[in-house]
Amino acid sequence: MSAIHLDHKTIEVLTDIPDLLPVRRDYFENWNIKVFNRENTVCKSYISPNRREFYKIIFLNAGKGLFTIGLNTYSIEEPTILFVHPNEIISWKNLTLSMVSKGYFCIFKRGFIEKNLMLKSLMDKYGLFKDNIKSVISLTKEATKVINGIFSSMDNEEKNNGTFTEDALQAYVQLLMIEASKIAMHPLSTTITSEYQKVYDFFELLEKETAGLNYEKSIKIKTATEFADQLNVHPNYLNALLKKQTGQNVSTHIRNRLLEESKILLIQTDWTLQDIGYAIGFTEQPNFSHFFKKNIGITPAEFRRSYNL
Repeated sequence: MSAIHLDHKTIEVLTDIPDLLPVRRDYFENWNIKVFNRENTVCKSYISPNRREFYKIIFLNAGKGLFTIGLNTYSIEEPTILFVHPNEIISWKNLTLSMVSKGYFCIFKRGFIEKNLMLKSLMDKYGLFKDNIKSVISLTKEATKVINGIFSSMDNEEKNNGTFTEDALQAYVQLLMIEASKIAMHPLSTTITSEYQKVYDFFELLEKETAGLNYEKSIKIKTATEFADQLNVHPNYLNALLKKQTGQNVSTHIRNRLLEESKILLIQTDWTLQDIGYAIGFTEQPNFSHFFKKNIGITPAEFRRSYNL
C-alpha cells in the first residue's frame, strides 16, 4: 500500500464545499444530530482542517479512496465504517472516477453527548472516536448489511421527525458502535508523506492558535511568515505545500479561519465588536469591521443581526 500523494488542486477544503456541508447555515442553529444519504452527496476529494463542533460516523458502501485521519492513511476499497472525533484533521482522496458513492454519514454535536449519558458511556468504553487505530473498521458482507440496515432506519426516523426522533437516533448510534466493535477488523495504515506532515503541522498549529479565543488575550500569530517561523520552514515553501495540497495559500487559510471564528463569536456570544476584533488580532475595531466586510460583503453588525431575526 503506497503512502498518500495529493495532486495539485485535487484536494479541496471542506469548508469551501457547500454540498458536503449541508449544515453550513444551521451550523449555529438548533439541531443535535443529523443523518445523510451519501447517494445524494457528490463524492469529492477534500481536506477538513477545521475544528468541527460535531462527531461524525461515515459508512462507505461503494467507491474507492484514500482516507487520512491524523497521521495515518487508509486505502478504502471495501465497505468501511469510520468514527471521527471533532478535533481530528481528516482528508479524503477520491479514487472512483464516476464519483458514485453509497452509504450514509451521521453527525452529532458535542452537547448531544452530555444529554445522553449512556451514549457517552459507550463512547468512552469502546474508544472508537478517541483511538485512531480503532476509528477505521473494515466490514464483512454480513456486517455491511447490518450497518446499512441501521443507517436506513436512522434515515427514515429522521425523515419522520417525531417526538422521540432524537432518542431513537442516539440509540441507533449506540447500536452502530456495538456492531462495529463486535467486528473489530482494523485495516493496516501507512504513514503520511513528509509533505503532508507539514500540511498537518500547519493546520494543527492553526487549530491551536484559534482554539479558545478570548477578548483578554489576542491571537498571537496570524501571518504566513509567523506560521512558517513556528514550523521552521521558509514561507515560500509552506505556501507552495499548501497550494499544492489544497489549492489555497497560507494567508487564505488563516484569513478564512479568522472569518469563521469571527462568525461564531458574533452569533454565539454577546461580545462587543471591539472584543471580537481584539480576540482575532485587531487592536482597532474599525480595522476588524473593514476586514470582515471586505471578505464577507456585510459588516459584522449586519451579520449578527441577520442571525437574530
